Amino acid sequence: MTQRVYLVVLLLCLRLMCPLVTGIFMDKLASKKQCADDNCVYTISLARAEEDYDAPDCRFINIKKGQLIYVYSKLVKEKDSGEFWAGSVYGEQYEDHMGTVGYFPSSLVSEQHVYQEANKTVPTT
Repeated sequence: MTQRVYLVVLLLCLRLMCPLVTGIFMDKLASKKQCADDNCVYTISLARAEEDYDAPDCRFINIKKGQLIYVYSKLVKEKDSGEFWAGSVYGEQYEDHMGTVGYFPSSLVSEQHVYQEANKTVPTT
């Protein structure tokens, strides 16, 4: 009887760990993005959030109205998709989030200053 209990517990543990091992599949937001360089590490522009945005998953960042965001890339819009940009928050009051890069809807921000044109189109990974 105890062997069966151990077997059931083992199987349950393996089943619970399965998502960790296999990963969670997420749809790609786009196949291409526009950047200032091949690695998308140079800042394209500085944008200001016009509305709050709560990130739906780990690919996105939370933004608050009035917050400044460094923009590093702009996804090339595809059929049935929204237009997203990638960036990181800016400012001392957001210090705990600085350096975190994620996507956010471009419709919720306004570009304040363009540093350089996003003239390189690179595939997304």
